[in-house]
Amino acid sequence: MNLLPKTREEFSKTEYWNTFFKRRGTKAFEWYGEYPELCGHLHKYIKPQDPVLVVGCGNSKLSADLYDVGYRKLTNIDISAIVIKQMLQMHSKQRPDLQFIQMDVLKMEFDDTKFSVVLDKGTLDALMSDDSPESYERINTMFNEIDRVLKPCGRWVCVSLLQDHVLKAIIRFFPERGWMVRIARCIEAEQKSAKEGEASGLPVFVVICTKMLKMPNFTPVLELHLGSDGKGERFASPEALVEGVQMIQQAALVCNRLGTTNVANDGEVSLDLMQPGSTSPRFTVYICDRPCANEANRKFAAFVVPQGRETEWLFATHEGRTSVQNSVGYDRLAVITMHRGHVYPSLEELQEELSECILQIAPAGHNRKIPFLSAGQDVGTRKVCFQATSSISGDIIIEEVEVEDEIFRRLIFLKNPNVIQSECRLKRVKTKKGQPKLVVDTSYLGCDHHIYMGVGVSMALKANSKSGQILVIGLGGGGLCTYLHNCFKQATIEAVDIDPLTENIAKDYFGLPSDDRMKLCFEDGLVHLKNLSQNGKGFDAVLFDVDSKDPKVGMSCPPKEFLDIETLNDVVKLIGSGGLFILNLVCRSEELKKDVKAKLKKAFSCVSSYKLDQDVNEVFFCSARKFKDTEALRAELKSAAQNFNSIVKENKIQNRNIVDVTDLVKKLNIS
Repeated sequence: MNLLPKTREEFSKTEYWNTFFKRRGTKAFEWYGEYPELCGHLHKYIKPQDPVLVVGCGNSKLSADLYDVGYRKLTNIDISAIVIKQMLQMHSKQRPDLQFIQMDVLKMEFDDTKFSVVLDKGTLDALMSDDSPESYERINTMFNEIDRVLKPCGRWVCVSLLQDHVLKAIIRFFPERGWMVRIARCIEAEQKSAKEGEASGLPVFVVICTKMLKMPNFTPVLELHLGSDGKGERFASPEALVEGVQMIQQAALVCNRLGTTNVANDGEVSLDLMQPGSTSPRFTVYICDRPCANEANRKFAAFVVPQGRETEWLFATHEGRTSVQNSVGYDRLAVITMHRGHVYPSLEELQEELSECILQIAPAGHNRKIPFLSAGQDVGTRKVCFQATSSISGDIIIEEVEVEDEIFRRLIFLKNPNVIQSECRLKRVKTKKGQPKLVVDTSYLGCDHHIYMGVGVSMALKANSKSGQILVIGLGGGGLCTYLHNCFKQATIEAVDIDPLTENIAKDYFGLPSDDRMKLCFEDGLVHLKNLSQNGKGFDAVLFDVDSKDPKVGMSCPPKEFLDIETLNDVVKLIGSGGLFILNLVCRSEELKKDVKAKLKKAFSCVSSYKLDQDVNEVFFCSARKFKDTEALRAELKSAAQNFNSIVKENKIQNRNIVDVTDLVKKLNIS
């Protein structure tokens, strides 16, 4: 039986609705939810004593339900004589004061300012089936009629899907007349549709427009609420309000499709969750799927990543999250990370806050109980101990996080908030007065790639010789420079950074030594390299460990300018025939990586590299010296790695071998 229009234009025709209600009989047809789903919004904006006009009432039960809970001044109108007759027969005895009148909402016969509320559930959407000039003319007529019959401070309460042309019609009409416009999402109606298998992917909204007297120089009040209660977000312009609604609609569509789609072959989907009025995400949710033989019965859970652990490989990469998913054994896993600048009280409160949101991305048919897993017993702790704005690096913070009873201090550039620029571990000691104190633990190495850069320095300093000249481009928090300073006791280190703010950061927060063997220079690394090469300076090792300030490039270390042939030729001059250029390359683009390797091979006689497991980092060892063969190179690097293990233990940095020599030699890539 054809109960819905063949074309949307039929929604606005009287003949269609007469036919519709004849075919349907007395069975109620509900647009966008019923009283139980809408009551939280309706009771907030409609008082029992208010005279209420329900336009386009159809055969909905909504008026009867409102009547039964105390709303006795209800007048219902509909263009269909058939449905009005049906409703009068149905309610005249049980609800004698419930009025039903055949009337066209575009030509209402009521006196001016008769009603305190005009209630519309789906009528606006039916009348404005498209964005044609005829539809806009029809809707403007309807809006003018609503304006006429409403009392001052009266409300038009409309339940709608707010398709783009409908939303824009509302925004064009009401704010410029001084009306306050509030839009609230009706999650309850969407949840009912999903439960009954009728979800369309379109969110349901309740629009509340309050008739106000337009004042000179007035500013429209425009609000968006994510539910029937709680704080809403106020917007400065109608365009911003439209954008806010569209964001909700786009997210709802994604969630709806996630309910019926397995994204295992597409990698993963991520969503940011924000609080009303906030400009920064509170959570990021990564949806990980795996192929499932029984798609109708997929197991689903949420996994909360404690604060401070979101940068770990397990949680920061797709491969890591897939590993977590496989270990916990769920077909769909929602991995949830928390953002800086927010307060997270406890895992229990977090679960309560997130449950409804996470339910929206559950596979179809999933029951309402969602297991919440976590990598810890609590939400973790994060404390900002320093923040500043650099003209070079932008906003900078230093934070301390507790991970499994250990405290780590981290340097973060907020332009790239998921990347740790420098990290040290803190240990508790007692002062001479017996007071507890946190100090930098020099035995801890925050970045694994520093180990292999240290092996390169060992190779450059000719195995057992510990003296030499080392140039490091990129200071940051000083982690690499501090590490080399502690390993090579006779070597002199010259560290170059473009940002002078890093000096105090490295010294005050990350334990960078201040002595004659540590020289700091603050200028553009490219300029410094050029000046050194022109002045005939020489170094045993030149290291590049400098981050890119441009997040749009597929290479985050170093900046691409540092790998221009001219710069590489400056490095060749600095290291001469016996030195070594050591590069930390962080590049996700295979094309860019291929180009980098070609440039290195053009500038240096020997190029080899080691790719770190579970990291994007690849450490390159480049020399102007030609080796007899690849085995000679492997042998020299093996000797350097063994020597480096000895140095680390001799200096009591570690009590074990820090380099897996066999793995390094085996996986060494020689270009």
